[in-house]
Amino acid sequence: MTIGQPDSTVAAAPRPRGAYSGGAPGRSKVPEVTALFWVVKILTTGMGETASDYLGRTLGPIPAGALGFTGFAVLLLAQFRSARYRAGVYWSAIVMVSVFGTMAADVVHVIAGIPYAVSAAAFAVALAVLLAAWYACEGTLAIHSVRTRRREAFYWATVLTTFALGTAVGDLTAGTLHLGYLPSGLLFGALILVPALAGRFAGLNAVAAFWAAYVLTRPLGASFADWMGVSAARGGLDCGTGPVTLALTVPLVLLIGYLAVTGRDAPADAPGTAPGEPVPAAAAR
Repeated sequence: MTIGQPDSTVAAAPRPRGAYSGGAPGRSKVPEVTALFWVVKILTTGMGETASDYLGRTLGPIPAGALGFTGFAVLLLAQFRSARYRAGVYWSAIVMVSVFGTMAADVVHVIAGIPYAVSAAAFAVALAVLLAAWYACEGTLAIHSVRTRRREAFYWATVLTTFALGTAVGDLTAGTLHLGYLPSGLLFGALILVPALAGRFAGLNAVAAFWAAYVLTRPLGASFADWMGVSAARGGLDCGTGPVTLALTVPLVLLIGYLAVTGRDAPADAPGTAPGEPVPAAAAR
């Protein structure tokens, strides 16, 4: 079991009470977990962090929040309405979850005045409750078992909560604990190796390893993006949140375009594919 294959064991034999609940089973709309999955995911976390900060400072928190929520709602609706996995739709939704998740965590701290330690703990509890409810209803947390509406709703609620949690944890280490952005990024870079190594060498359940790593991608990408964007007085490179957002958007768009054209991350149940066979480009579009 590896982080790259989180569903191989658990998805094979889900508990009967969770079988195909919430509607007739359809195709998986979640990409295969490959090395490119993690690269694109980390890019979305960094880009979402700086884009949120840039919009908040340029438009103000309320207009930025309204824009972020609108983009999040529109693209999530497009993802739910899609009949199969489409790289452009899926990853665009992830980008907007990143932007809106950052805004949600920042609102809790900046506007409500709740310390990052408290909000991080609250988001962690919310994530644990959500995962427990998902497992109780469906009997599996494997992402490639997401083939019904109810499982898809659990999946995206979990994804949004991981982004909010990761944002709060990253700001907690960089600000409240005074580690700074670069040391925080290096810390999370080391921590994300733990579930990977534990899954490979210590027998950690592959699904648990996946979700642990997934949570850590958020503070990892956001810490490095903040380090590049903030002023030298705050320990950063002073590149500015706008330029950093643009610099991260370019490779992100190119990689998503590559995945959409080649179908390299298309799920195994894409039309015309079989386990171990390459996925035709047309099947992913």
